[in-house]
Parts: sequence; structure tokens; C-alpha cells
Amino acid sequence: MQTTVWSTAQLRLNDFLKEHRENRNRVEAPKFSDVVELFKQELDNDTTIKPRSKEYRLLCLRKIQISWPDLWSLRLDAITPHAGKKWAAKLNGEIDSHYFNNTIGTLRQIIDVGLKSYKKSDGTVFENPADELKRVKVKQKHLQLPEPSNFKDLVKNIRTSSGRWGERAAGLIEFLAFGGMRIRSEAIWVTWEDIDWKRKQIIVRGDPKTGTKNSEIRRVPILPDMKKLLTRLKSKLGTVATGRIMQISECGQALTRGCKEIGIPRLTHHDFRHLFATRCIESGVDIPTVSRWLGHKDGGALAMKVYGHLRNEHSQAMAQKVRF
Repeated sequence: MQTTVWSTAQLRLNDFLKEHRENRNRVEAPKFSDVVELFKQELDNDTTIKPRSKEYRLLCLRKIQISWPDLWSLRLDAITPHAGKKWAAKLNGEIDSHYFNNTIGTLRQIIDVGLKSYKKSDGTVFENPADELKRVKVKQKHLQLPEPSNFKDLVKNIRTSSGRWGERAAGLIEFLAFGGMRIRSEAIWVTWEDIDWKRKQIIVRGDPKTGTKNSEIRRVPILPDMKKLLTRLKSKLGTVATGRIMQISECGQALTRGCKEIGIPRLTHHDFRHLFATRCIESGVDIPTVSRWLGHKDGGALAMKVYGHLRNEHSQAMAQKVRF
């Protein structure tokens, strides 16, 4: 509104200039989609994070996009804690607890990247709405592992029912069960040169680029069943054994079909690592030793948490043998 009063015009001019300065200094909140790209760049450039960890973060990012697609079009200041809690509540019912915690953690990291340069118009720092999302308690997986007879039946089924790949798939399963190694970062990289026949040990070096999960080389004992397996595989080569022992890196389809055909719960590759630990503990090997064989660095804390009940059962069974 125009005015001919000088004092009124001055007041309006001051208000106009103040608003203009505020608008000029105001930094507009970036879009979440733009921040995602910055997050990816920082993740890719971070040399302290292993490639497998980077892949997992990107997997969590894809889960966010699938479960909350509208988020990509929002600006950071339009993301409310209420909307985040609503999304998280739904997501919690769809994925396991460990995956859920890492997914909300990834969302928090992404928004933090965007907040490094964004402040409100009054100069106060914008709070991360994902900070209000609570982690859930990680539920202990109920292990359904095959009995010795079931394991033999499974290996036999896969060896005879999977065509020309059956022998290799069965060998991989036995190698995992008798060695307790992680499949992708350890088992598939073991070479014949890593077999120390004199000391009866397998040297586990891991992926040539990233090493083992804890970045340390370890030695796993060659159990009697592992010795039989290695001897059989070596005899079939007909030449000097060199290079990688396992010729395939996974056998998921054959494993799923085999479990179904012999009538046992579906097993994953990682379940055979659990089977290794279980059989060792049931045979009387102490948990700290099993923990070292598995490559844990916590002195047995994790193994005790996962397999502690087996030690108690073993202890009770041994107690029944005591006589005075």
C-alpha cells in the first residue's frame, strides 16, 4: 500500500530491507534426492570402509527407496519425525531386526550429510528427524541345524541330483561345514597353497583385496572329515593341486531343493558355519577355542551368546557320567 507520510514510508522501507536481507541469507533446504547423491559420493571416496560394508549401505539405501519412495521428492525441512516413525513402524514388521537397525542408521547418515551445510533462516541448526527413530533389540536367530544323518542325506542328495554341478555343490557344503568359514569373504578364496598338511591347518586369508571380515589371517585345524574331503578332491585333479579349491562360489538353488527333498528346514550357506561351531562344542571343544577358529576377536563373547546353551547341555550330559 502506498503512503504519502514520510515516517510511515521509512518504517515500511526498513521492513522491506530486513525481509530482503533475510531472504538473501536464507539457505534453502536441499532435496533428499540430492543429498543421497552426496552420500553416495562420500561413501565411495571413504577408504576406511570395506567394499562389502559399502555394498551393504547401498542395500539399506535401496530398502529406504522401496519402502518410502515419496521421500526422494521432499526437502530436508519437510521430513517430519512423525512421518519417519510411521515409516519405521511399517518397515520393522517387514525385515529382520539387524537389517532394520542398519536401515534407519543409513537414513540418519544420509540426512546428516545434507545438514552439514544447511541452517534455518534464524541461524539455528536443523535437527535430524531420523534421530528420533529407535533401534530395536536384535532377536537371536533360532538355529534349525541338521542332525548328522540328515547332513549326510543332504550331501548325498545334492551330489546325485544336481547334474554335473552336483559334485561341486556337495563339496562346497562339506567344505563350509568342516571348516566353519564365511563363504564369500573366506571359503571360496582358499587355495591348495593355503593347506598346511604338516601342521594340519588351513590358512584363511580371505578376499585378495579386502581380506577376512576382521582383516586378520587365521589358521583353522583340518578336522578328520575335512582331511577326507581334501584328499578326495585332490585325488580327482590328477595333477599338482594349485589355485582355488572351491570351483563354485554358491549353491543356493541346489541347497534349497535338497533340503525340501529330504524333508528338513531350508538351510543357508551361513548355517553350515553354525553347524561347524555346534558340532565342535558338542564334541567337547571349549568356546574360546571355537571362537578363534571362527575368526572372532572378542574372546568368545559372541560365540557364548549364540552357542552358550550348547555348552550347558554338554555340561549336563557330562555330569551324568560322574560316579563316586
